Amino acid sequence: MYRIRSVKPPTTPGIFISKLKTRTLRKGQLADLEELRQLFADTISTICRSDYNNEQIHVWASGIEDKDRWHRILTSQQVWVTQNNEKITGFCTLDKGHHIDLLFVHKDYQRQGIARELYNKIEKEAIQRGQSELTVNASITARPFFEKAGFEVLTKQKVIKQGIELTNYKMKKQLDKTKIPNNSYEGISRK
Repeated sequence: MYRIRSVKPPTTPGIFISKLKTRTLRKGQLADLEELRQLFADTISTICRSDYNNEQIHVWASGIEDKDRWHRILTSQQVWVTQNNEKITGFCTLDKGHHIDLLFVHKDYQRQGIARELYNKIEKEAIQRGQSELTVNASITARPFFEKAGFEVLTKQKVIKQGIELTNYKMKKQLDKTKIPNNSYEGISRK
């Protein structure tokens, strides 16, 4: 478990306001199912708007309706979630030991290092399991994140869902078994 502490600076001289935020990284559980589905839909509906039109967003976010698929994800894939206190702030899944199926960060917790923390955990798991590469089908929105993580685009893909075309990118990264990612960040301590 990782804990991060932050203190809000005082807004009035002489008055100190302290707020403890605790972020944890843990394995996903079946009990997380509904919260993960909602995070998935909410994130797509808000964060991906600049890259996809309303029809595409609606079709993509409707993936929460396939409860059987979500159950399979939680029972057959490596699932890691981050929480801020009791609220799930992000999740990542690893399928077949080498394919990142899902990586989503809550719309209200973007740009806080959560995606990187989840990704590093998944990469570490893959390396420890003897995998030589990771693959992902990255959305237009997620492509820059994966490129910064060392992935290369293999091909641009057109996926048809409910008659609507969505673009994503098949990407791959060769893993260096001598460089296992470290999930310790400044301000985060292992407990």
